[in-house]
Amino acid sequence: MNRWLAYLCLASSMALVGSYVALSKPLVAAMPVFLLAWLRFGIGGLAMARWLRKPADEPSLTPRTRALLFLESFLGNFLFSVCMLFGVKLTTAVAAGVIMSAIPAVVAVLSALFLHERIGKRSMAAIALAAIGIGLFSLTKADTASSTADTWAGLPLPLWGNLLIFAAVVCEASYVVIGKRLTQGLGPKRISSLINLVGFVLVTPMGLWAALSFDFSSVSTSFWLLLVFYGLAASVWTVWLWMTGLKAVPASQAGVFTVMLPVSAAAIGVLFMGESLTGVQALAFAIALLGLLLATLPGREPPSAH
Repeated sequence: MNRWLAYLCLASSMALVGSYVALSKPLVAAMPVFLLAWLRFGIGGLAMARWLRKPADEPSLTPRTRALLFLESFLGNFLFSVCMLFGVKLTTAVAAGVIMSAIPAVVAVLSALFLHERIGKRSMAAIALAAIGIGLFSLTKADTASSTADTWAGLPLPLWGNLLIFAAVVCEASYVVIGKRLTQGLGPKRISSLINLVGFVLVTPMGLWAALSFDFSSVSTSFWLLLVFYGLAASVWTVWLWMTGLKAVPASQAGVFTVMLPVSAAAIGVLFMGESLTGVQALAFAIALLGLLLATLPGREPPSAH
């Protein structure tokens, strides 16, 4: 695949993630989280039913590949969502944003450890710029979460929340690294459909439990339309775009594109939700996008090891 087309796929994937994260606020307010996740995987599964069939030129799934598919879905879909949702409830919005800005750096570390990718100086500079930019933006955001002095197991709840957010960061970084391994033997469509199926199975017990006590008659038509968009975007489009781009780009370099997530989420807030953007926030985004530009400019980078 052309390298620039791969870059476009990666950027589009993360931008789409940011947009549906911003637009999912009314969904979370109107429906239990586990029921929402269950319906999301169900919608994605219906849309990708034909993608489950093994192509003739694709090797059969080995036990190792099955394990990687399970981990990809469990960490990147299921556990990421659980850690993020419950972590945000315990910590502040500022702390969550700052911790999430570490995703590119964690991807780089995991890529070096598990994929043995050599990370060049330019890629490291791009990762640093991405982290600085998004971290600066996070520090300027208004803190909407209430502080609490409550503790659990002797530690303050906000600290537990920070630990959960960092766990979500590790889950997202693992999703990138494991996805790189999977693209070496499976096509993007097959990966997307299989990890969605695993996610559906994992969340079905909790989804059914939530559905038994939910009043579906209270849901409006506009809600269902937004839910269909959410299901297709989260389970189909973003995963397919990411896996397609990841086939041609080292995982450490692809991790820089995660800066598009908070950038696009903020853009949706400004353009459609009446939120404002300060000068410092605009500068933060400029720094983050400079890191993205640095990562994509042509030049000599150390090749990734295979």
